[in-house]
Amino acid sequence: MGSRFDITVVAKDAIQGNQYISTAIQEINRIEKLISSWDKNSETTAINKSAGVKPVKVSKELFSLIERAIGISKLTDGAFDISYASMDKIWKFDGSMVTMPSEYDIKSSVSKVGHHNILLDKENQTVFLKLPGMKIGFGAIGKGYAADMAKTLLIKKGVTAGIINASGDMNTWGNQPNGKEWKVAITNPLKKNNAFALLPVHNQAVVTSGNYEKYVTFNGKRFSHIIDPRTGYPSSGIISVTVFAPKAELADALATSVFVMGKEVGLNRINQLPKIECIIIDDKGNIITSDNIKINN
Repeated sequence: MGSRFDITVVAKDAIQGNQYISTAIQEINRIEKLISSWDKNSETTAINKSAGVKPVKVSKELFSLIERAIGISKLTDGAFDISYASMDKIWKFDGSMVTMPSEYDIKSSVSKVGHHNILLDKENQTVFLKLPGMKIGFGAIGKGYAADMAKTLLIKKGVTAGIINASGDMNTWGNQPNGKEWKVAITNPLKKNNAFALLPVHNQAVVTSGNYEKYVTFNGKRFSHIIDPRTGYPSSGIISVTVFAPKAELADALATSVFVMGKEVGLNRINQLPKIECIIIDDKGNIITSDNIKINN
């Protein structure tokens, strides 16, 4: 998935611990083969190749993941969309851009994006991308899903506690060996050496999305690498979003969505969802939290 995974387990000794970790790695590799659009033999590649041509029969697992992804698209009014993969990449965040793309180019870049053009047939378990050239990708949900599945498998194997950290998509269960809860430090990207909060996480996922390393500035306005799939324009106003949720898959998708929806709409949406909380840091360094998070500096 192009990401580093760190796996921590609580076990009776190093031999047992390493066996558990190997099991988790095998599961993550299995999921990568299922969802990777780089793997020419994956089901995802087969779907993308048949865009505008024919429906593709897929495994129940991938069908369910796509179904849930479309559900999150509806929940976020399209701010999250796995068909973002068909976007023409006209924004460059490597320092090579000197002018903003034209309005026409921006509009054209998202012409093939739209979750309503992903047609699911539950009875035949098929996926059809309606438009030729359309593509789906799991960049904003795949790591979280892999972390969830590795955690579920390890719990089935009898692992009482651990952390799966997929490049910042963290999923935890159980307690530390000393009996205390796992804790996650939240850092303000504008003051990277200081954690402004240390929060306990108990059997839940924590995902942080940030745009403080990849962005461009035009006319004094900062545009991030997280692009609104509905408009083709990069998000602005937020530099970091941390989401707490029961599953990393959902936290992963919502962290990206809050960037796109913006502070007010994003926070409002999070506050309507049970068992979901978030911390937003805006581009002025202000810290904004959802209703049930209390941060004591």
